[in-house]
Amino acid sequence: MNILIDEETIKQRIKELGKEINNDYKGKNPILIGVLKGAFVFLADLLRELVIPVEVDFLGISSYTGTKSTGIVRITQDLSLNIEDRDIILIEDIVDSGRTLSYIINNLKTRRPRSIAVCTLLNKKDARVVDVPLTYIGFNIPRVFVVGYGLDYENKFRNLKYIGVYHGE
Repeated sequence: MNILIDEETIKQRIKELGKEINNDYKGKNPILIGVLKGAFVFLADLLRELVIPVEVDFLGISSYTGTKSTGIVRITQDLSLNIEDRDIILIEDIVDSGRTLSYIINNLKTRRPRSIAVCTLLNKKDARVVDVPLTYIGFNIPRVFVVGYGLDYENKFRNLKYIGVYHGE
């Protein structure tokens, strides 16, 4: 496995994202919504960089089998908080085609939040099929299958401290 983004680079970028969010949401109390399972590591580290008051919730989404998207998005765990008239920051591990994120945003809009921002650790812009708004981007990456730092292949490799390119080994 090749290391695409090392641990120190990830830590530094998360500190920067935390500063941006602290600045943008000063005086507000946003709800961070982590998209499970992949975003939980990123969310935990980002949360520790925030000094603003926040609430946290999770949304379980499934659309992958192995390395391929099924094209069918389903909610496996719904929110526990009421998001009506609240500022939402959706925390994603990776955005590639944009289909899953588009589905999530459209679903959340029906619950009438005040605003929805998206913070993604990884952005595969070249893989985009559906245009989705990204407010905060950790890293732009090429069209490769990545694991580590919460991202998995068949529930393996989430515990890696770096993001690596998975070649099927």
